[in-house]
Amino acid sequence: MITVLQELKVNNVIIGKQFEKTENYEKFLQIVKENKINVKVVVAGNRINIEDNIFIDILWPKIDKKVSENSINNNALVCKLNFDEFKVLFTGDIEQEAEKILVSKYQYNNILKSNILKVAHHGSKTSSTKEFLELVKPEISLIGVGENNTFGHPSNNTLENLKSIGSDIFRTDCNGEISIYTDGKKYSVKEKINTK
Repeated sequence: MITVLQELKVNNVIIGKQFEKTENYEKFLQIVKENKINVKVVVAGNRINIEDNIFIDILWPKIDKKVSENSINNNALVCKLNFDEFKVLFTGDIEQEAEKILVSKYQYNNILKSNILKVAHHGSKTSSTKEFLELVKPEISLIGVGENNTFGHPSNNTLENLKSIGSDIFRTDCNGEISIYTDGKKYSVKEKINTK
């Protein structure tokens, strides 16, 4: 995000409540102040209206329920883009601890259910539990991951969990740049492989 803010003209930033001060967060604060960028801090329960039928619901973090284990990842922003019948769940870098809380909170409704899931934490073995995925029920799962990365992302366990719920998987290391097009009802997925 620091590079984006330094290289592109940004007017507004939406960021989840931060529970820890880090060097990157301090640098972020400095850049937004210097460039007079509007910052909106959001927590679970907030809604961001984009257009009449397009909005983002903030599902996590809760202001009064910080996860202390691996705090930076587990308190990452989780939000759901809603455009008519089309839904996308963005999960940041949350891990099993945060997923368990979301499962507990939303297990009796369809709040997590989404057409598309941005898979948490690059498909790490610490995320994408079966219980969480069964509530999201994504038709398409997107994994942002670098080719031959040193972390071994995505994990085989995560890929198996996604396959077990019948989700089609797109990965940036295999499929390149992934674009989604929708009219709010139907949608299509396009890949753009980077040929070097």
